[in-house]
Amino acid sequence: MNATVFTLTLRQFAGQRRSLLMFGLALVPVALAIIYRLGEHLNQHEETASFLADVVVTAILPLACLILGTSALGSEIEDGTVVYILAKPVPRRHIIAAKFAASALISAAFVVPATAVSGLIGLQGVSEEGIVTGFVIATLVGVFAYTAVFILLSVATSRALLFGLAYVFIWEGLITELFSGTRYLSIRQYCLGIADLISTVSEGDFEANLGGVEGLVLATVVAAAALVLAVRRLEAFELTGTD
Repeated sequence: MNATVFTLTLRQFAGQRRSLLMFGLALVPVALAIIYRLGEHLNQHEETASFLADVVVTAILPLACLILGTSALGSEIEDGTVVYILAKPVPRRHIIAAKFAASALISAAFVVPATAVSGLIGLQGVSEEGIVTGFVIATLVGVFAYTAVFILLSVATSRALLFGLAYVFIWEGLITELFSGTRYLSIRQYCLGIADLISTVSEGDFEANLGGVEGLVLATVVAAAALVLAVRRLEAFELTGTD
């Protein structure tokens, strides 16, 4: 990983309005958890697990990674400034690694604390039963997988944001709910499986559609494959620019 590219990417995120958007996204689950605490609750474990699954894993996590993952390199490709990075004697894998590390770090810095805080608020007064721990670890794994995929999209197409939104809301939000076999191609399902593996609540409170071990293995494979393909695509981009 190239430290200079990593540092510049962090500064890029810090100086953009995206940082305010990320902060707003992180506040959403916390605010909703506070509102939830004001109502009556029949089963806090089930309701909190459903909240974390439906709000954090389904919406906040992928959106945060999408915003940062697609802009880490995609914005530089769009405005043409990527040539200044490619012109330097830096291996393309180091560039992708630096962009991935910076994007994942910032995403995790917002999403993981929001997950923990909103979960603890929802479970206030009852035992945690591994729900918060499970979802915190699951979202962290999800950050790596989603960020890798969205960085790949940013170097593969100029419509990365559009394709990313389609994946999150159409594929994961609709298709995987209708056809159970597609869960093996859903990062959301990987995350839910990991959370289910770690939590100790009964199946009536929370049960994922995919095994936790399967989810962890598939998330690792998807993240690694996406980063390898992103490196190859960036190498091809350099060759095209030098023809």
